[in-house]
Amino acid sequence: MLYLLKINSIDILIAVIIDFIIGDPYGFPHPVIYMGKLIKKLENYSRSKAKSAKELKASGAVIVLIMITLSFLIPFIILYLLWPYKLLFHIANIVFLWTTLAAKSLYKESMKVYDSLKKDDLMDSRLKLSYIVGRDTSSLSPKDITRAAVETVAENASDGVIAPLVYGLLGGAPLAMLYKAVNTMDSMLGYMNDKYLHIGFFPAKTDDVFNLIPARLTGVLICLSAPVVKGNMGKSFKILIRDRKNHKSPNCAYPEAAAAGALKVQLGGTNIYFGIPVEKPTIGDPQNSLEYGHIKDCNVLMFSSEIILLLVAEIIINVIL
Repeated sequence: MLYLLKINSIDILIAVIIDFIIGDPYGFPHPVIYMGKLIKKLENYSRSKAKSAKELKASGAVIVLIMITLSFLIPFIILYLLWPYKLLFHIANIVFLWTTLAAKSLYKESMKVYDSLKKDDLMDSRLKLSYIVGRDTSSLSPKDITRAAVETVAENASDGVIAPLVYGLLGGAPLAMLYKAVNTMDSMLGYMNDKYLHIGFFPAKTDDVFNLIPARLTGVLICLSAPVVKGNMGKSFKILIRDRKNHKSPNCAYPEAAAAGALKVQLGGTNIYFGIPVEKPTIGDPQNSLEYGHIKDCNVLMFSSEIILLLVAEIIINVIL
């Protein structure tokens, strides 16, 4: 078991480096694309067969079972078959792990918003933001655009970076891919509106469970990273503890509160989703006014958190154990 942990930790290190360098190349057949297509087909089939809200809710549970089973078994079987061929095994494991990480792609897409704001191109910044958030961006001010981008980077520092790393370290590519399927289901079905309230119930709850530890760990890591953006660790932890529940999600407020504390800004408030205003509590204190530079700073917090986790994990696995 320890041997597997050690060789897997090396593969994860390589996967992180690859993600840092190239991210998700456009046109690459990313597993999430196929996960999304299957989820959509399962959703459409479920809606065509379900005759009541109760049946639709049960269908959501079936979708969860199908997706977590397939997303775990497919990489597990491939790696099991490749185990005798060590080079091929490591290549496959690294590629699988790499596709679960989203640090570089999150950085690239959020920095497109930053670049547009820097050029005072409001329309383009709204458009670029719409690619990475679920809220309506058509009437957002530059300050609101910045807030949305910072919140997205902070939240996805957990969903797209720290959580895949945690599950990859614990269970290799199969467990990391399983998590990716859970997160994809939530992003497609886990909305609290009339359309998804029933079919998205179990996908959303499953995502909450899988992010329970990673979200809190991300909050801690962001607080530890506060000095890299001229923040204060102590004050960041104070905001994290105070505002950790200021969100409808049981997990999202942890990284967002930590980022707000580190950047000395206030996040949260009202957002528009599918034309419906959604009231959210505020997170953090408005010590600094939100400016587009905070998008870059939040990315620095994300990368710093990833590096801290990776270094600590590698030391524990390869030196202490």
